[in-house]
Amino acid sequence: MYKRSIALFGATLVSIIYGVTFTIAKDVMPKYIDAYGFILLRVSGSMLLFWISWLFMPKEKIETKDFPRIIAAAFFGVAFNMLTFFKGLSLTSPISASVIMVTTPMIVLVLSAIIIKERMRKRMVSGIILGLIGTAFLILYGKSIGSATNAALGNSLVLVNALSYGFYLIIVKKLMDKYNAFTFVKWIYLIGFLMVLPFGWSQFEMVDWTIVPTVIYWKIGFVVIFSTFITYLLNLLTMRELSPTTVAVFIYLQPVFATVFAIGLGKDDLSIVKVVSAILIFAGVYLVTQKTSPNPSEGGK
Repeated sequence: MYKRSIALFGATLVSIIYGVTFTIAKDVMPKYIDAYGFILLRVSGSMLLFWISWLFMPKEKIETKDFPRIIAAAFFGVAFNMLTFFKGLSLTSPISASVIMVTTPMIVLVLSAIIIKERMRKRMVSGIILGLIGTAFLILYGKSIGSATNAALGNSLVLVNALSYGFYLIIVKKLMDKYNAFTFVKWIYLIGFLMVLPFGWSQFEMVDWTIVPTVIYWKIGFVVIFSTFITYLLNLLTMRELSPTTVAVFIYLQPVFATVFAIGLGKDDLSIVKVVSAILIFAGVYLVTQKTSPNPSEGGK
C-alpha cells in the first residue's frame, strides 16, 4: 500500500511536470531558440544523463536482433516524436497542445488493433470517432492567440507527435519486458541524438547566448532534467507498482495542469472551442479506456 501511494504520487508529479512544460518550453521558443535547436539541447542533455546513470546500474548485454527495435524506438520515441511536438508547440498554444496529447491512449488502442490485432468493441470505435471529431474541431477552429503563430499547423504537428509516441509505446514494450530500462534507454537517446543532429545543429549555432536571460537557461534546464530525465525515472517507478490502465489515466491530468499554469501566467486563454474540443476528446478517451466485464457470449476478452 505504501509503495502504491508513492507510485500514485509519482504519476501525479509526472502529469504536473508535463503540464508545466507546455508553457515553459513555449517561453524558450521560438524567441530565443527555434524548436529543432531546442530539441537538440534536450536530447543531448538527456542522453548524457542516461549514460552517466547507466554507470551505476546493473550491466546487461543487448542481443543484436533487438537493435532494429531500439532504432525504431529512437525514431518514434525521440527524434520524430520530439521534433514534431516542439515544432507544433512553437506554433500553437499550450492549452491546445495539451488537449491534443490526451488522444495518445486512443491512438495506442487503434495501433494495437492494427499491429497486434487487438480486438476493438463498438464502444471503443465510438470513443475514437468522438475523439477525432474533438481533435479536428480544435485543429480547424482553434484561434491563434499571443505567440500562437499558426495554430492549425501547430495542432496538426502535435497530433502527429501523439501518433508517433503511440508507435513508440508499442515498440518499446518488448524491450521493457526483456531488459532493465537503463540498458536500452541510453541507446535510444544516443541514436535519437544522431537523428536530430542534422535538423537542430544549424538552429543551435544561430543562438546568441549572450542575450539569453538567466531565467531562460533555468527553463531549458527544467525541460532537459525534469521534463525528460526525471519524468522517465518516475514513469519507471509507477509502471512497477501500477497497472498500465491506471498509469494511462494520469495523462488526462496534463491539460488540467497545463491550463491552470498557462492561464495563471497569462500565456493562454480558455475559449469555447478549446472547452468543446476537450469535452469531446475526454468523452472519447473515457469510452475507449472504460473497463467492461467480459461478455460470455463473446468468449471473454
